[in-house]
Amino acid sequence: MLILMGASASGKTEIAKYLKQKYDISKIITYTTRPKRIHEQNGVDYHFISLEEFAILKERDFFVETTYYNQNYYGTAKEDIKDDRCIILDPNGFKSFLALNDSHIISFYLDCDEETRMKRMLQRKDSIELAKSRIINDKIAFYDKNMNGVTFVVDSSTLTIEQLGDKIYNLYHSMLLSTR
Repeated sequence: MLILMGASASGKTEIAKYLKQKYDISKIITYTTRPKRIHEQNGVDYHFISLEEFAILKERDFFVETTYYNQNYYGTAKEDIKDDRCIILDPNGFKSFLALNDSHIISFYLDCDEETRMKRMLQRKDSIELAKSRIINDKIAFYDKNMNGVTFVVDSSTLTIEQLGDKIYNLYHSMLLSTR
């Protein structure tokens, strides 16, 4: 399993799409209470559910991990944890996977400067207020000490999605080969 982490607009979602297209690594569709953005599709980008539905699933032990990030809940269904899969997580969700102590779980932190992230958020039509709020929240969520246990740190500020996707796949594939 390949884990992608990074602050808002660091490239996680686009890289996951590229990995699926070029390398057939399927993105795990996580569950969220976050409102759907323009161009997002339910069951493709996320399983968009209500806060009440999320609480019921959590109570039924449906999730391997859940987290609260930017005023919304996110969770990963236990049934979705499989080989050749990719998941996007925040540091809290990552800790649940790290606790599994599985050498086949390879993690990547996408490091990206604030200026680039701000430009990307505005290009995707996030409001300036929302973008600024995410920048502030991400400083806390992605504080260096929250990144302990990450396999690789990759700078996503200047490389294209294709370059990043290829780099991540090659590192992932090399690590998997070394665990066999």
